[in-house]
Amino acid sequence: MSVARLFRAAAAAASLIVLISGPGAQASASPVDKITLASTTSTQDSGFFDVFIPAFEKKFGCQVRVVAVGTGQAMRLGRDGNADVLLVHDRESEEAFVADGFGLERLDVMHNDFFVVGPKADPAGARGLKAVEAFRKIAAGTTAFVSRGDDSGTHMKELRVWRAAGAKPPAGRYVESGTGMEATLRIANEKGYYTLVDRATWLSHRREIDALDVLVEGDPDLFNPYSVIVVSPVKFPHLNVKLAARFAEFIRSAEGQAIIRDYGKDKFGAPLFFPDVVK
Repeated sequence: MSVARLFRAAAAAASLIVLISGPGAQASASPVDKITLASTTSTQDSGFFDVFIPAFEKKFGCQVRVVAVGTGQAMRLGRDGNADVLLVHDRESEEAFVADGFGLERLDVMHNDFFVVGPKADPAGARGLKAVEAFRKIAAGTTAFVSRGDDSGTHMKELRVWRAAGAKPPAGRYVESGTGMEATLRIANEKGYYTLVDRATWLSHRREIDALDVLVEGDPDLFNPYSVIVVSPVKFPHLNVKLAARFAEFIRSAEGQAIIRDYGKDKFGAPLFFPDVVK
């Protein structure tokens, strides 16, 4: 479904809700100038939203409330009708979200990738390996691995790599932080543990991370795509579907994609995300 078709579908769904609800429904609808965006922690912690959200708000004269959580929690907010639009990064759960009728459509937005990082001395010998083999080395070694353990997109990716590796560190060497990516990375740095981190979080905080190195990168298994999903107004008539659809349209437009392409180049020396619609 194209963004134009998505916008038409959103408008049609909103109109249907007004017709079903009766003539008084339109007068009591939510203000059209506010939406809640449930998104990953990486887009917030990297500073990307500090640039992108004001650009959207200025263009449409609106306000965006950002709830930055793991992808799993963002999906739960959507399933509970507590978010108008999602920006998330776990394709399997995204497709299930749409298939279950909670989202109108998942649309590609951007991507980056994950790094396996760990102590500079690399006691497990993971440096330069593919992700699956690196995880096997870490599982067989003596140094702990810290996981987000929060059903985030990063956590889901990590679990898939462990399954592919056919191994996992024992309980004493597998630590679940239950926190966002920045906090998990800081724990790994303080304790000298291994972890999996997204490019955006690593590049935006690497100057503060003095005990870790990037050991594995560039592996296709560590590809990290982001999608935008407008939450279904059929299930949740109170949602601001028109403005949510505009957000989906803007982040995939030439203007939105340019912000994605350029963010991070000046401040961090490299882009943090790569646009998937207008390259």
